[in-house]
Amino acid sequence: MKKNDVILIVVLLAAALAVYGFISLFSAKNTKEAQAVVYLDGEVQGSYPLDHDTSVTIQAESGGYNILEIRDGKADITEASCPDKICVNHRPVQNRGESLVCLPNKIVVEIENGGETEIDGSTK
Repeated sequence: MKKNDVILIVVLLAAALAVYGFISLFSAKNTKEAQAVVYLDGEVQGSYPLDHDTSVTIQAESGGYNILEIRDGKADITEASCPDKICVNHRPVQNRGESLVCLPNKIVVEIENGGETEIDGSTK
């Protein structure tokens, strides 16, 4: 290896570490502000911060239910009365815009951020 190769590798590693640090800092900030908003048949039923561990039973109008667990900054449906269990088998969500959906019980859990939404582009 030549001297310039070593310098290039060190510079690329330093840049990668800097980017990782910024992403980690930004993700930690959003987790503290993020909330799991529960919609039942299109109506808001509750909002739960992701930085507090909790378990909530959501009763559907049809008699069905879902159990929402918030643990370690992630929201997850751990139990449901629906026949297909797609919502139970879905991975936990934690980022803005992600959601958990149970169609038979008409329940949607969406992650929303407590702060202002930033516009990253526009169209006319």
